[in-house]
Amino acid sequence: MKRRTISIFVLLALSAIIGIVVIQLYWFTQAYQNEEQEFDKNINIALKEVVKGILKYNNVSSVPLYPVKQLKPNYYAVMVNDKINAEVLEHYLQTEFKKFNIKQGFEYSIYDCSNKQIVFGGYVDGEDNYKPVDKSNLPTWKADNYYFTIYFPHKTSGIVGQMALWLYSSAIVLIIVIFFSYSLFVILKQRRLSEIQRDFINNMAHEIRTPLTTIAISAQTLKDGELLNNPQRLLNYSTIIIDEANKLKNQVERVLSIADSETKLQLNTEKFDVHELINQTALQLISNNTSKQIVFNFKPQATHFIINADKMHLGNLIANLIDNAIKYSFEQVTITITTENKNNQTISIHIADNGLGIVKENQKKVFTKFYRVPTGNIHNTKGFGIGLNYVSLITKAHKGTITLQSQLNQGTTFTLTLPIA
Repeated sequence: MKRRTISIFVLLALSAIIGIVVIQLYWFTQAYQNEEQEFDKNINIALKEVVKGILKYNNVSSVPLYPVKQLKPNYYAVMVNDKINAEVLEHYLQTEFKKFNIKQGFEYSIYDCSNKQIVFGGYVDGEDNYKPVDKSNLPTWKADNYYFTIYFPHKTSGIVGQMALWLYSSAIVLIIVIFFSYSLFVILKQRRLSEIQRDFINNMAHEIRTPLTTIAISAQTLKDGELLNNPQRLLNYSTIIIDEANKLKNQVERVLSIADSETKLQLNTEKFDVHELINQTALQLISNNTSKQIVFNFKPQATHFIINADKMHLGNLIANLIDNAIKYSFEQVTITITTENKNNQTISIHIADNGLGIVKENQKKVFTKFYRVPTGNIHNTKGFGIGLNYVSLITKAHKGTITLQSQLNQGTTFTLTLPIA
C-alpha cells in the first residue's frame, strides 16, 4: 500500500472515530437533558400535589399559584402559606413521588416561622440506596412564610442510572472505537515494520556485498600464477580476504544476536584485561580507516581492569561504539576513551567523540532495534540500525549499563559500566 493511500486511510479512520465519539456524546447529552427535564416536570407536579394535600389536611382552601421554586438543579423550595407537620409532609412526599415514579432518595427541611429558621425534617431512602450528603452550601430562600425544601443529593447519578439503554449502547460504541483504534494502531505498526524490514534488507545487502566483492576480487587475483613469485603480495591479498571474512562474520554474529534477543544469550565468559581489549580494538579500527583523520586518546585510569566477560561479544560492542564515533563525525575525528573505578565492583568505560551528536528527542531511541537517527535526505552513512541495539543487548547480558550524553554538533559520550572480576 502506497504511503499516500495509507495517509488518506488513516485520516479517514481518525475522522470516523472522532465523528462516532462526538455523535454518541451529543445523543447521550440530549438523552440526559430530556430525562432531566422530565424529572423536573414530574417533581414540580408532585410537589404541587403535596402542597394541596397539606392545605387540605389543614382545612385551608387557598392554594398558592406558583408554589414551587427551583433554587438549584437538585434543590427545590415549596411555599405552603400555612403550618407544616413533618409527618404529614413526609407522607404526602412519599405518596406523590411514588405516583410519578420518582425513586431517588431525598432530604426535606421545614421553615419554622416561630424561630425564623430552617428545621431539618429527615432523609427518605430511595431505590438508589445512596446515603445523605452534606448540604451546607445550598442557597437559602428569603421568604418569611411557611415553606419546605426538597434536596436530591444524587440526582445526576440517579438519572444516569435510569438510562440503561443509553449506557449499554455507549459501552458498545466505546468497545467498537477501542477495537477500531487498536486496528489502526496495528496497521500503522505493520507499515512501520514493513519499512524497517525493507531498509534493513537493503542496508544489509549493501553491507555484505562490499566485503564479498573484495573477497571475490582478491581470490581471483590469487589465481594468478605470478603471485607465487611475490610472497608479499600473496600475503597482502590473503590478509585482505581474512579481514573481510572477519567483517562478514562479525556482521552475521550481530544479526544473529539481535534475532535471538528474545531468548537468553549464551556467553562464553573468561577473565581478561579490558584495557588491552579496548586498545587493540581501537587501534585495529583506526588503522583500517583511511577516509578520515583520527586522533585517538586512551586514558586507562581504572586500577581494577580484569573482568569476566565474553571477549568476542565485548570486543564487538566496543568496536560498534568506536565505529559509530568514526562514521558519525566530521573529517577530523578525536576519540577519547577513559576508564575509571567508581567503586571496587565496577569499571566505567567512557567513549567520547567530537562528532555530529544526537538531539535529545532521539537519544532514548538509539538503542531500539533497527532505529537509525534521521538525517533527512542524506544517506552517506552505512548501517542498518542494529549496532546500538546489539550494544544494549550485550551490556544487559553482562549485567552492566550503557548511557549516553550528547549535544548536536558537539559530540557524544557513551558510558559503559561493567562488573569487575
